[in-house]
Amino acid sequence: SRIRVKITLSQLELVESCEKIYPGANWFECEVFDMFGIFFSSHSNLRRLLTDYGFEGYPLRKDFPLSGFVELKYNDKQKRIVSEYLELAQEYRTFDFITPWNKNK
Repeated sequence: SRIRVKITLSQLELVESCEKIYPGANWFECEVFDMFGIFFSSHSNLRRLLTDYGFEGYPLRKDFPLSGFVELKYNDKQKRIVSEYLELAQEYRTFDFITPWNKNK
């Protein structure tokens, strides 16, 4: 059988771990920490499972950026991979709504 626990907490609150009572909760608590950034107190081995150890942020949070902050690309002049800060420009665009199917005669 399964148990589902729903709680409301702030960004810096800790949740008490239940892995002592339910040993199978170990994996799920690590996964929740990795994806959402929820910390569990008294957890024996809270670590990242699905992302790298150097990964910054928590992918399933609403405040996680979808495009990232840094862009990696190969520079032919320097002959190496360079990282540049990503600039997302919101330019004004005009759209022409005239379609070739509705031509005026």
